[in-house]
Amino acid sequence: MTEQDKNPVRLDGNLHLCSYKATNKRIHGFRMETNKQSNFIRDIIEKDIASGKHDQVVTRFPPEPNGYLHIGHAKSICLNFGVAGDYGGRCHLRFDDTNPKKEEPEYVRSIMDDVQWLGFDWGEHLYHASDYFDQLYEYGVELIKRGKAYVCSLSPLEIREYRGTLTEPGTNSPFRDRSLEENLEYFGAMKEGRFGEGAHVLRAKIDMSSPNINLRDPVLFRIVRSDHHRTKDAWHIYPTYDYAHCLSDSIEGITHSLCSLEFQDHRPLYDWILDQLHVRCHPRQIEFARLNLNYTVMSKRKLAKLVSRGLVRSWDDPRMPTLSGLRRRGYTPQSIRRFCDIIGVAKSDNVVDMSMLEHCIREDLNKTAPRVMAVLNPVKLVITNYPREREDKLEAINNPEDESMGKRMVPFSRELYIERDDFMEEPPKKFYRLAPGREVRLRYAYYVTCHGVVKDPSTNEITEIHCTYDPETKGGDSPDGRKVKATLHWVSAGHAQKAEVRLYDRLFSRPNPTEDEKKGIDFLEYVNPDSLNIPDACFIEPGLKDLAPGTNLQFERLGYFCVDPDTKPGKPVFNRTVTLKDAWARIQKKAGKN
Repeated sequence: MTEQDKNPVRLDGNLHLCSYKATNKRIHGFRMETNKQSNFIRDIIEKDIASGKHDQVVTRFPPEPNGYLHIGHAKSICLNFGVAGDYGGRCHLRFDDTNPKKEEPEYVRSIMDDVQWLGFDWGEHLYHASDYFDQLYEYGVELIKRGKAYVCSLSPLEIREYRGTLTEPGTNSPFRDRSLEENLEYFGAMKEGRFGEGAHVLRAKIDMSSPNINLRDPVLFRIVRSDHHRTKDAWHIYPTYDYAHCLSDSIEGITHSLCSLEFQDHRPLYDWILDQLHVRCHPRQIEFARLNLNYTVMSKRKLAKLVSRGLVRSWDDPRMPTLSGLRRRGYTPQSIRRFCDIIGVAKSDNVVDMSMLEHCIREDLNKTAPRVMAVLNPVKLVITNYPREREDKLEAINNPEDESMGKRMVPFSRELYIERDDFMEEPPKKFYRLAPGREVRLRYAYYVTCHGVVKDPSTNEITEIHCTYDPETKGGDSPDGRKVKATLHWVSAGHAQKAEVRLYDRLFSRPNPTEDEKKGIDFLEYVNPDSLNIPDACFIEPGLKDLAPGTNLQFERLGYFCVDPDTKPGKPVFNRTVTLKDAWARIQKKAGKN
């Protein structure tokens, strides 16, 4: 053992650490609550604490700033920040910014916004892999000196060919036995920018015959001639993810490095790098199953393709599974955290049904969203015995689940709009809504009975439905006790505000859009052409025209909606978050689960 082996390399990251408290923290106006559920990761952490291995839990969320975060990242965010908070530790937000060709400040900002929106706060513990470029380079020099790394001059294609296959061992690079002096000279020249992109790489010297292909002399540094969004043109070489990740964890004092299952085969490399450098802090990598959601894709590369092809408007299109898209659609941070609690943490991959996510937002908005009335496919209803100049103000309940939300007054008049689907001239059996000669209730208003219709002579389409009302049924109840089988929502035609309403559905027409890629069928072939529908004319209560973007509402009988950022004064725009029917809840009830 050399003198250097006895004295581990210590590159101080100059981190000033403090504890992170997640419980009862108020961020962005809501109370964040942790839900401490038992799982195999928590079991490992509790054993480490009980054994005295760690007296504080330190985790990290390490996104690459090459796209927007999606719902799969939410699982990792909730897990990393959640376990740190539950055990009185802290969680770092660290950007793995080691690929300048794909990274942009826009993505950094969006990631920070998403983490905070979910209800988590990294405090002063915001880091970047680029903070450690100097240390990482010195670690590379140290690996060369210890005979554990070498500069390889094979082309990228040749490196792949020499690597072997899953069933055949690799072949040593002809540059594997370069001298110490030559390796140091080449590595220094790479850093100084004296070579073109792809001319050389720094590789670990491990075992080209290893059954784990990740240990076949993996690349640690490569030449990239591109400016970095933080370090500009200061660097001409950049570390690979596997190399930068484990060392960044070590520098920051991470105790438990929680990764998705795709990194399980990379764990031996994670440990090998740290072992060769004899670092003081050797985090434990633990893998968990990533989130797979049907009717969408969980790949930033594929999501970027949707954006670049113009199949969605942007990364925050409400059809996208990105957190910014879900937020714009009307999903709340509480519903996302609840979803992550329900799916839990497992060791094997599975696919979660989209209806489970929809169940979580319904569960949340049912308690918090005000009820209002809107008509998306209007036809005029005229109450022929209602005075022409008369206008009423009727009392409506804002949310029957929460009396503290109070009541509001809505205008009522002779001419109303109702949903066209709520009327049929020749109704089939079990159609209980409005029809000739039939009486129904108007929500918060009166009983009405249809006695005729007016049609457009050129199209034979109904343009007006004529009814009479019973003035004794004001408020929606009959003093003589007679019952009706349907209650219809409506808006007063003379007071209604026109609005744009965007009806969103599944982004893809198949549960697994990528299932036929091996057959040469691009996942884009399964983009749902009906994933967005904008009705021609929609009307809302007049009091809804000036709501702020992000406001959640329930349009009675229609679904939950959210005010879109495209809203302008006098021109409201609403996104449908989710319909009222809850398939997942019905499935759970049928299965006898709560």
